[in-house]
Amino acid sequence: MENPSHIIALVTGGGFALALVFGAVAQRTGFCTMGAVADIAAMRDWGRMRMWLLAMAVAIAGANVLDLAGLVDLSRSAYPGARWPWLAHLTGGFLFGVGMTLGSGCGSRSLVRLGGGNLKSLVVLVFLAIAAAMTLRGLLSPLREWLSAPAVRFDQGQDLAWLLASPLGTGKRVVQPWIAAALVIAIGAFVFRSREFRADTGRVAGAVLLGLTVVGGWYVTGRLGFVAEDPETLQEAWLGTRTARPESLTFIGPAANTLELLLAWTDKSVRLTFGVAVFVGVLAGAFLHAVASRTFRWESFASAADLRSHVIGGLLMGFGGVTAMGCTIGQAVTGVSTLALGSFVVFGAIVAGAAVTMHWQYARMEARPV
Repeated sequence: MENPSHIIALVTGGGFALALVFGAVAQRTGFCTMGAVADIAAMRDWGRMRMWLLAMAVAIAGANVLDLAGLVDLSRSAYPGARWPWLAHLTGGFLFGVGMTLGSGCGSRSLVRLGGGNLKSLVVLVFLAIAAAMTLRGLLSPLREWLSAPAVRFDQGQDLAWLLASPLGTGKRVVQPWIAAALVIAIGAFVFRSREFRADTGRVAGAVLLGLTVVGGWYVTGRLGFVAEDPETLQEAWLGTRTARPESLTFIGPAANTLELLLAWTDKSVRLTFGVAVFVGVLAGAFLHAVASRTFRWESFASAADLRSHVIGGLLMGFGGVTAMGCTIGQAVTGVSTLALGSFVVFGAIVAGAAVTMHWQYARMEARPV
């Protein structure tokens, strides 16, 4: 077997390279999931939402091709497990949506904005990482565990292929390609129905590239990082990931892991992982693009109220993202690519939380005296 340290270096290096592309593309195209919801709420403009959905469709197509070809086993990832903590997904997703609205963007968007010189996003990321760490193993972990207790347990798994295969009396592999294809075709039909979006080649290409980075993440961790027999446990393992499972792009848990690594740098038990490499890589990619395109600009808070909103937003995203097991990318693109039921629920809860908060903000603005 190849040296495990070499495999870990390959996985983390591959994650960093994919994240460089993600950061640069997101910086260039203005990709923002919070902005997608805001555009619809304020102007009925679906352009950025179509971009988000197209990235999702590309991720679904690519991930399931890898799975069906036997290159990656998506069922071994954290998303399509047999236990579905529905209350945690609904609550965490909704709070995340509220937080990303108050914080002017989700975790990935905050990294991209920070790469462009936005100091507001630095504050968001610091409080997001603190709240995420507290939710994983700290003061807030009992609340997360309480929310995760109510759950539905399925016989096999919660991915749509298993859920439909059982009543149809057939195997998962028979149903899976049809479900994946149907979702990709349905999303594609909606996305490209807009002539304006079809003509926007920058957004189309950007969405495809962002979706492919998620597919690349599955290949790097699920294929390149896989060993049939770990020298330490003598069992199959996926090296270089925090969960010891196949992973792809996600940002809330890795924010806490990055903070932990910075605080315990000399502790040999705390290692660089794929998620941390992605977290740092997105920031680096956005920064390099901002400098190269001469769009780097320092930006800070306009008022104490603005600061307060971003602090609260970061805290809600940290708690909500960990509780929901992902964010607008980690669940709504990476998780959805596994066809996990919970990921679709979290996606809807995030959009709902963001929409409710935006309507509340607009109502306050309209009620404010001129």
